[in-house]
Amino acid sequence: MLKLSFKPYDLRLNHVFRISRGARSNAPIILTRLTYEGVEGFGEGSMPPLYGETPASAVQFLSKVDLSGFKTPFDAEEILGYIDALAPGNAAAKASVDIALHDLIGKLLHLPVHQYFGLPAAKHHTSMTVTIDSPEAMAKRAQEFAAFKYLKIKLGTANDRQIIEAIRTVSSQPFFIDANQGWNQKEDALDFIHWLKEQNTVFIEQPMLKEDKDGQAWLAARSPLPIIGDEGVQRLESIKEAANLYHGINIKLVKSTGLREGLKMAITAKALGMKVMLGCMSETSCGISAAAQLGALADWVDLDGNLDTSNDPYQGVTVNQGLLALTGLPGIGLTHADWDEIQSIAP
Repeated sequence: MLKLSFKPYDLRLNHVFRISRGARSNAPIILTRLTYEGVEGFGEGSMPPLYGETPASAVQFLSKVDLSGFKTPFDAEEILGYIDALAPGNAAAKASVDIALHDLIGKLLHLPVHQYFGLPAAKHHTSMTVTIDSPEAMAKRAQEFAAFKYLKIKLGTANDRQIIEAIRTVSSQPFFIDANQGWNQKEDALDFIHWLKEQNTVFIEQPMLKEDKDGQAWLAARSPLPIIGDEGVQRLESIKEAANLYHGINIKLVKSTGLREGLKMAITAKALGMKVMLGCMSETSCGISAAAQLGALADWVDLDGNLDTSNDPYQGVTVNQGLLALTGLPGIGLTHADWDEIQSIAP
């Protein structure tokens, strides 16, 4: 019999995570465990304030889940369809069940999840994120990440050009630029993107407000760099429209409701000629190890959400000199997972 357990968890960050739309020093998480015939699968959903979920809402949603009608975890499509239909929204809570289910299935089959999906193991250079601060402070942080092949730079401030100029005095690494919807004038954005191209920038992520579809389409048609949709692309149903607005999509499991829909999103985006980026929130190694299972479908990877935390209860994928590598273990590949050791917080 399938049994679901869950715990709200407070993931602490070593540094304040600041973007154009807010700042935080911790990340509310919902951790899940699915058990079946003595085997455990682990999952996670990170809940940044932007998306409206909280530990309380996740607990409320997961308390409604009744898996007694399912005899085996291999009925994954039916189980996840049931989970999705329980209530609208709640993408992170749904993702926490999806990830635990796939971890469980992989362990029962003695296969890594990527192999269960028919994908090869993939190694990627993950970017490391420099969040918004003064130009001088951001340059100092960039120096600390010299081992990484790519830097992801958060922008969307009045000092964006000064930030890039400051970081360029200490780093020649290629940039992933993420404005987090912080640019609201398409003509100014286009001029700035032309300048950013000269600064060894790879792509621009979510430059305009997600609601400004006309402005985004205008910008994408003229940009000399690929434009990647993040906040503007949530689930599979978003991709057809997104193909007219962006050159690629950022798949985050906590937006897509988990691995199964994330896989479908990546395949669909590729079929439409779009680029695929794997992204994350501030997460434990559980969520990062799960997302890394889709690495074979990614053009770029930004899976650094566990690297600046102080109380990650799991161990999984490794990062060495910026190179992210799977463990090769069954499921999502966690190497240390003791459910009873994890201290829950009040939702």
